[in-house]
Amino acid sequence: MGNNVLEPAGAPVTAPPPEPRQGPLLAAMCACVALVVGMVAAVNLTVPMLAASTLHPGASALVWIVDSYVVVFACLVIPGGAAGDRFGRKGVLLAGLLLFAAGALLSAAAPGLPVLLTGRAVTGVGAAAVLPNTLAVLLHAVPPERRAAAIATWASMTGLGGVAGNVGGGAVLSGGSWRWLFAAAVPLALLLAALTARVAPVSARHDRRLDPLGALLLVAASVALLVGIVQGPESGWGSPVVLGGFTGAAALFTAWTLVELRVRHPLLDPRLFLLPRLRGACLGMTAVFFGMFGLFYVNASFLQYGKGFGVLRTGLGIVPLTVPIVLGARHVGKLAHRIGLDATVALAFALVGGGMLGLSTSGTGTPYAAYAGWLVVIGAGVTLALPTLSGAIAGSLPPAQAGVGAGLQSTTREFGSALGVAVIGTVLTARFHDALPPDIRAHGEPHTVAQALAAAGPARRHDIVTAFVTGADAGLRYVGAAVLLLGALLAALPLLRARRRPARADG
Repeated sequence: MGNNVLEPAGAPVTAPPPEPRQGPLLAAMCACVALVVGMVAAVNLTVPMLAASTLHPGASALVWIVDSYVVVFACLVIPGGAAGDRFGRKGVLLAGLLLFAAGALLSAAAPGLPVLLTGRAVTGVGAAAVLPNTLAVLLHAVPPERRAAAIATWASMTGLGGVAGNVGGGAVLSGGSWRWLFAAAVPLALLLAALTARVAPVSARHDRRLDPLGALLLVAASVALLVGIVQGPESGWGSPVVLGGFTGAAALFTAWTLVELRVRHPLLDPRLFLLPRLRGACLGMTAVFFGMFGLFYVNASFLQYGKGFGVLRTGLGIVPLTVPIVLGARHVGKLAHRIGLDATVALAFALVGGGMLGLSTSGTGTPYAAYAGWLVVIGAGVTLALPTLSGAIAGSLPPAQAGVGAGLQSTTREFGSALGVAVIGTVLTARFHDALPPDIRAHGEPHTVAQALAAAGPARRHDIVTAFVTGADAGLRYVGAAVLLLGALLAALPLLRARRRPARADG
């Protein structure tokens, strides 16, 4: 099976293969990225199927089916990178792929919601071990002069992976059952584990201890925050569960910060965020994925309910977003060199946020061609953002912490994805419920299209779909406005720092 997975502690391995097979290695690592990121997007296509299934999930349960994977993924991806630094990146990557397969199998066979959510969480643990170590393996194996290109390719795959998940998921789900999506992930993960075992090199291990308390506090704080956001529409924003979620999140994030400042080897040293470039890049990455995966969540249901697309056509419907990524990724470096990093990032946010606002005008009567045009605009923004922000984060940490650095990139991506799904799902649910005719709302307070159809009957489908489109448009407007505001903030910060420096020099 190629290189030995058991890697010696201490000094770096001194006898790497004389001619590393960088082409197959890059392809394998990118395929791993596409699998774990694609699963975040693909599961959105199952939402209408799940809503109408015998599991009978409510609106908040549907969000948690998507976000249980993403939250665990986001919160454990830094420990996953640190574990790779500590125990060997190849070994942790392989373990993650096997765990991903096991969680997907459990989800496919789930008899009810608790088991399905458990399977999703287990899959998220596996993904957290996979994603950061793909980049760490590449950074170890690729010579310095080719690392920028490798990082750019890897970063682009985090965007393309979401689209690949939509297309591949649509093809699988066209068979008719949501279970097939999870079943199909099992052989893919096992195949990639075999390929990785063959082509990935063994890298050095480092003696940094893990930080289980920091990881536990970060997971708990993130879950508490998302509980408050997701449960708001159904439980009420002043309800004990929502207020408890927000209060608990604030307390747990504070406790996490205090713990990380005191331990010798923190999971993620909060003082790193004192570095302006790193702080801005992390916030920027979070915002981009907040918008992109909020879009994926709404797009999957909007095209099926609002446009009448089948599940395969829905998966293909997101493809225009990839056109700028495929055609323009290799030119981003030249543009950034010409206009500057800050201007490149500002342009990226303008395109992503503006594209989201444009999509919010694409109701049921708008031709798909107009919808696809706005997807291209968003794709252009993603193309500019991903390699630029990834390079800024990767260059902020030393090589010995490559796994943690890759984990930090992945955390910002996945936490942004989780927040995007939670926020847009929350706005969509609230506006959908408010837009329903009063006589339909009176039937058990429905919060999903499936619940409303079950209560009012197929004869009221037009009214129900119209209410759903109203909610989807509102969600896209909220998310688009948030991306634009964050982009404006990030563009303003370098200008403020530049003004302070001359003032201090004069003083």
